[in-house]
Amino acid sequence: MVDLGLAATVRPCLVLSVPAGESDRSLVTLIPHTTTLRQSRFEIVVPVRFLRPGAFDAQGIVTVPAVRLMNRLGALSTEQVQAVVKGVCSWLGIDVGV
Repeated sequence: MVDLGLAATVRPCLVLSVPAGESDRSLVTLIPHTTTLRQSRFEIVVPVRFLRPGAFDAQGIVTVPAVRLMNRLGALSTEQVQAVVKGVCSWLGIDVGV
């Protein structure tokens, strides 16, 4: 769970960044999970046992201070993470060759 500020409140997110090093800023890049679907091609539906049915919103990619991370709900499989990464790359116009 992550505190995304006043409008977004607290919601589950997928962390898509590496741990910060000593000289790095303490930031994390996140893909929020939503249960309010708009049928966008950038909503990546990945069934996750510890989340309500919904999708990861690749258009909602955000970077926040690591102190906003609250608690870890679980971990996605490699295949689940790859599906979300593919959606993010599509949103950003990055050709992943798949």
